[in-house]
Amino acid sequence: MKKSLFTILICILAFTLVVGCGSKNNNAGGNAGTNAGTNEGTKETSFKAGMVTDSGTIDDKSFNQGTWEGLQRATKELGVDSKYLKPAGTTEADYLKEIGNLYDAGFKVIVAPGFKFETAIYAAQDKYKDAKFVIIDGTPHTADDFTPVVKENTVSIFFAEHESGFIAGVATALQLKEGEAGFIGGMEIPAVQKFNWGFQQGVKYANDNLGTKISIKKENVVYQGSFDNVAAGGQLAAQMFDRGVKVIFTAAGGVGVGAINEAKTRAKAGKEVWIVGVDGDQFKDGVYEGDKSVIITSAMKKVDAASFDMMKAEQDGKFPGGQTLTFDIKNDGVGLPAENPNLSEDTITKVADVTAKLKSGEIKVAAEQGSLIK
Repeated sequence: MKKSLFTILICILAFTLVVGCGSKNNNAGGNAGTNAGTNEGTKETSFKAGMVTDSGTIDDKSFNQGTWEGLQRATKELGVDSKYLKPAGTTEADYLKEIGNLYDAGFKVIVAPGFKFETAIYAAQDKYKDAKFVIIDGTPHTADDFTPVVKENTVSIFFAEHESGFIAGVATALQLKEGEAGFIGGMEIPAVQKFNWGFQQGVKYANDNLGTKISIKKENVVYQGSFDNVAAGGQLAAQMFDRGVKVIFTAAGGVGVGAINEAKTRAKAGKEVWIVGVDGDQFKDGVYEGDKSVIITSAMKKVDAASFDMMKAEQDGKFPGGQTLTFDIKNDGVGLPAENPNLSEDTITKVADVTAKLKSGEIKVAAEQGSLIK
């Protein structure tokens, strides 16, 4: 009898182990391709969300990284099964191929970071009607007609870069008090231009109202023409620093990384040079010795928050399809990092006051080229 009971218990235990192993949640599904990444959730998967990267990688300190960090957070907090694919090129066909690969693998929420996706998303929103699309810093349109067409399964997200640039300009002027500033942009597109124009307006505001004396010469405002030429960024920064520029605002992706590297080299040699970071908090990227960094502050656009918020909206059944959203200073979609080690308490206090006035509408920043420093 005891032997029979023992045999039954062994059978029950074996069955339990088999069922337990068979029910393990595996979120890695899909076509991995040659350049892909997955991020398995820590809780039961709610849905699958994919991302197609733009030129660059998910650690580009810019759009790709911010978008992926938002999806990683959605994986951790919401149980979303997330994955990214890196296309072979940057044409509409390249993007559509990877969008199709994600869709075929069951990833029905797809995020596209950057204006280069505009025509691809235009086509995809019709081809994959049961999928949801999020395009950041862009809006769907055809190659021949730039009229925005945001269908019910797509949301288009933009940022008030001019407001972020303005706050960074004020902070930079207050901290340095006097000297020359410069700007290095990537491609001369609206998002990058708005950073430049906002920064110049912020510097001018500080000069006119807060007693600073920062100048920006026309020769020190340059658009390199790409977002991935690190060497060119270093060369441009070297030229500006040699001309006496003390601080450079870089809104240029990998080009900006080159400028940061040049600043770090000079800082190690005892020179006082600074960089204003962009998109995310770039303080750590500027560290050159111990905890010393050449990043005075960063003009942030919270791409990670936008990416996460859209995943949360989808999970809650509130996906804002058909809408064009703007993340600005009023909804904390742009601004400075929570911590700014290279800014004094006095600067931080005054910047907070200016930010409050910007939020209330007392201060207005133009999103187009206006009265800039010459």
